[in-house]
Amino acid sequence: MKRIIAQNKKARHDYNIDETYEAGIALTGSEIKSIRNRRVQLKESFALIRNGEVFLHNMHISPIETGDKRTFEATRKRKLLLHKKEIRHLIGKTQEKGYTLIPLSLYFKKNLVKVELGLGKGKKIYDKRRKIAERTAQREIERELKKRR
Repeated sequence: MKRIIAQNKKARHDYNIDETYEAGIALTGSEIKSIRNRRVQLKESFALIRNGEVFLHNMHISPIETGDKRTFEATRKRKLLLHKKEIRHLIGKTQEKGYTLIPLSLYFKKNLVKVELGLGKGKKIYDKRRKIAERTAQREIERELKKRR
């Protein structure tokens, strides 16, 4: 059972997601408390692979009031925990032109914090416009059908 904490809603709008992966994340105690209070944002975050390890950059976790604010870094890079086979596959895919690792959501699974990573290519502006036009056209069709019933 997944209990979603935060979602990156712009990710599916800006990227064509081909594959998704579930990754654990290495966090400190005060970061876990902030995440439990839903004080986290995935909006500008992305994942990079360095030396066979995957790191999440720019995920913003706000400090809690009772914690030590002097040592707390809101947007530090955090290590993601994946199987070695998955990391090797991701290294091959991200070296292809245009592929990026984007966090799609952050959730609890059996009291552990997990990140859903998406492997995708960035959409062009005309693709985004076409998608919006299709969505509005579909909405108009459904509205007309509802009126006729």
